[in-house]
Amino acid sequence: QVQLVESGGGTVESGGSLRLSCAASGYTYGTMAWFRQEPGKGREGVAAIDDDGATSYAGSVKGRFTISRDTETLYLQMNNLKPEDTAKYYCAVDLGRMSTEQALRNDHGMDYWGKGTLVTVSS
Repeated sequence: QVQLVESGGGTVESGGSLRLSCAASGYTYGTMAWFRQEPGKGREGVAAIDDDGATSYAGSVKGRFTISRDTETLYLQMNNLKPEDTAKYYCAVDLGRMSTEQALRNDHGMDYWGKGTLVTVSS
């Protein structure tokens, strides 16, 4: 059974940093991604990484966020945070063959999701 559990969210001032983690179990392959969702809005793909380490980022976070993974955990290092980064962040995994770019655009195609962790950036 695939399980994803996010942690690391919190409240930080504008310009600060946070590192999100997603503990993963029950599978050993697939493209993993971080999505975020503000209240009343749809989910937005933030960053994705495949089994070979290839990455893709949303334009709004490129240069500020870094996605990485090891055997059991997915990470999102978030630097120079802005108030518009405030959202609930979710990790997800695709056990099929989506590329990282496809994963960012296809939240409905992801197979498993965590329950999310809240990030609040104050101005």
